[in-house]
Amino acid sequence: MARRTKEDALATRDSILDAAELLFVEQGVSGTTLQHIATAAGVTRGAIYWHFEDKGALFNAMMDRAKMPLEGAMQTLDADASLDPLQALHGYALCVFSLTLDDPKARRVFEIGSLKMEYVTEMSAVRERKMLHREQWHARCERIVRDGIASGRIVAGVKPQAVALGLLVLIEGLVRNWLINPDFDLVEMGGEIVDTHLRSLRV
Repeated sequence: MARRTKEDALATRDSILDAAELLFVEQGVSGTTLQHIATAAGVTRGAIYWHFEDKGALFNAMMDRAKMPLEGAMQTLDADASLDPLQALHGYALCVFSLTLDDPKARRVFEIGSLKMEYVTEMSAVRERKMLHREQWHARCERIVRDGIASGRIVAGVKPQAVALGLLVLIEGLVRNWLINPDFDLVEMGGEIVDTHLRSLRV
């Protein structure tokens, strides 16, 4: 009986997250209330509060459930950086673009997080999550660039912090533009644009 109760609870939690994901895409985060989500999921508001502290916690759980492109591709960096730092960064970008194309859930959640929400009131927790990811990205990217300079593979004099920020803005900007209007091949064109940027750093 206890196992069944746990399975029921997990099923309810998933149905809440499914409903929230679809509503956030359709009407934005600020335009979606917990009552909207409860109605769509066929549960009470009390059931939502049993699983999630507030809308921000629900949103973060939705993001955790999806394999976010920018976060999911992070593991490719460490694996390739020792061989060719710039190739590792290029591979990271291609992995982000491919995940965005191939994983509908990740694409929807990325669209919600970048185009359908404001970081206000209870959603401040989501902003904190995003800032943590940016800090992790900057730390890894800057280390890769420093190591590349030390090994003679990246031109001396470039600032690792500027490279990390510029590349992150470039990748995020390409994905956002593709989500707004997918009139270009995200993997092919995105890869060419990122490669053009990285070539200027190669010795």
